[in-house]
Amino acid sequence: MTREQLTEKILDIKREKGWTWAHIAREIGGMSEILIVGALLGQGKLVKPLARKAAGLFGLAETEERMLNETPYRGTSMPPTDPLIYRFYELVMVNGPALKAIIEEEFGDGIMSAIDFDMSLERLANPKGDRVKIVMSGKFLPYKYHGAADGTPEYGFKEE
Repeated sequence: MTREQLTEKILDIKREKGWTWAHIAREIGGMSEILIVGALLGQGKLVKPLARKAAGLFGLAETEERMLNETPYRGTSMPPTDPLIYRFYELVMVNGPALKAIIEEEFGDGIMSAIDFDMSLERLANPKGDRVKIVMSGKFLPYKYHGAADGTPEYGFKEE
């Protein structure tokens, strides 16, 4: 079985049982709903205790449980072809330069981590059409200036 086949099996069981992602995430527990769903879709891994809980929930074989604990090859082809995912890509392509400029002005020369990272999603009722609220919080990682000498700072934190 490939990881893609395991994802399809999980999706088939989810449909058959009529489960929501929220229900599945509550049953497995241990980390955010987004990370659990991502792992079940093949974009992350579940630590062994969570892989065991997921295997029990979905009735998976031991080898399938082990597969949930393996580090996957993450990502998709670029640009993405799914319209919803493409809108995230478009959002970053259009607003990315401004976000980069503001982050660097506020924090210094570095990046926002997508590993030491939290994200939440919320539905906001609106009479003109409900809105999707996404909150992202990533650790700032300054670039290290290797070989820094003669008063050059070692890291790219904002200079005062």
